[in-house]
Amino acid sequence: MQNDGHDDKADRRLLAEKLAKEVGITEAQARELIHMIGIDWTSLVREARFLKDRH
Repeated sequence: MQNDGHDDKADRRLLAEKLAKEVGITEAQARELIHMIGIDWTSLVREARFLKDRH
């Protein structure tokens, strides 16, 4: 069975929503971080907090 990427997109969307709520950044910012960093939660939270503190 082939994966058309749909599940991956949905997972990343949910991850972006969770990151945005947890750290207090926008979902757009969260999506950009996921695009740049990947899906490692620890790295995402660290960078999201850094981003939030800069603004």
